[in-house]
Amino acid sequence: MADTLLINEIYLSLQGESTFAGLPCIFVRLTACNLRCSYCDTAYAFKEGEKMSLAAVRVEVERLAARFRQEADSAAGTAKLTRRAPSTVRPLTANTQSVDAGGQRLPLVELTGGEPLLQKASVPLMKALCDDGFTVLLETSGALDIAPVDPRVRRIMDLKCPSSGESARNRWGNLAHLKGTDEIKFVIGTREDYEWSKQMIAQHSLASICPLLFSWVHPLAPGQKEPSLEKVPAGQTPLSRRELAELIIADALPVRFQAQLHKVIWSPQKRGV
Repeated sequence: MADTLLINEIYLSLQGESTFAGLPCIFVRLTACNLRCSYCDTAYAFKEGEKMSLAAVRVEVERLAARFRQEADSAAGTAKLTRRAPSTVRPLTANTQSVDAGGQRLPLVELTGGEPLLQKASVPLMKALCDDGFTVLLETSGALDIAPVDPRVRRIMDLKCPSSGESARNRWGNLAHLKGTDEIKFVIGTREDYEWSKQMIAQHSLASICPLLFSWVHPLAPGQKEPSLEKVPAGQTPLSRRELAELIIADALPVRFQAQLHKVIWSPQKRGV
């Protein structure tokens, strides 16, 4: 049905990637994906999930965000008791929300998967969450059309590198729809991935479009190796995290190196973080 989604999980944690890394974030993980990238660490979302209405998803997001509103209200009450707020404190009113230094409501909300855009109702859900005042992020593979997504949404779009086994699925027409508030992510596990990414950045002038992310492929734990995943093409040379960082520095690339913070803080295979 148009007003329902198949949801794998909804939880509050810290954003582990992107330029928003480290900020509190509510993750709405949708079920199903049309790709089988070799390094996929969320294969459990291919099929597992429960049907939820858009209204129910929004209620759960607001429930998880309630603590932040309560903290803002508490701070507002404290501010009213002082004749002058310190210069480092942003005055709050009863209607304000917990915000970061950029004025964005916290926590963030991210739709991830799987592939969120496989479910058409994800588009109205993102619009509704934006209307609710959230900063909304979308993690998408880049294989589906991003044009219908509300322009307020921060789209974090992959360009699939050779070692993913899915680079032929990149939808290059999506580049024309990206804005400066979006981000392009390259997930890099091999030297061939790195050289390919450098070539794509130059060929499509990607640094002039939006921030670029180089994310190192964290090795999968034995229990994460879903049999349906693509194999890394033969003959590719694995790249360590340190080697990737040093190549970026040596080549003076205009990219942001990122590690998956949630895998540093918690076990790499732990769900709900």
